[in-house]
Amino acid sequence: MERMALTRSALRLFSGRFTQACQVRGYADAPSMSLTFAAPSQVLYNNISVKQVDVPSFSGSFGILPAHVPTLAVLKPGVVTVFENDGSTKKFFVSSGTVTINEDSTVQLLAEEAVPVDTLDISAAKELLAQSQSQLASASSEVAKAEAEISIEVSEALVKACE
Repeated sequence: MERMALTRSALRLFSGRFTQACQVRGYADAPSMSLTFAAPSQVLYNNISVKQVDVPSFSGSFGILPAHVPTLAVLKPGVVTVFENDGSTKKFFVSSGTVTINEDSTVQLLAEEAVPVDTLDISAAKELLAQSQSQLASASSEVAKAEAEISIEVSEALVKACE
């Protein structure tokens, strides 16, 4: 009987904390979020309000909505998709970079390279992949092998983005 009372007390304590935690932060209930998306040669979004951003990261691809939990992630080669407030979507290929999600629903996406997906050429991407694979096969040093492997990873992501 005493054990049952202890269990009920623990449940009440947990239940109260869970309810309080849910009331403090309402996930995805903010109307929009502010996106800054830039690469060294251009600014694609400068503090622009958007609905959602999907990003490829080394910890897995994920979507960012307003009031997302604050996060810092490293981007891997792949496609960033921006869902704009008017319902349109824009897709960009990124080679690498970082994404920072702040508590105030602002997102900073800094890419080493960013190119609109609709400007990519699949035959050029496949040719780059073949060259990268050839470089790996002929690499004589560990540094050359590592560089070729990185080039292959980016090339494979480029080909996938084009398909």
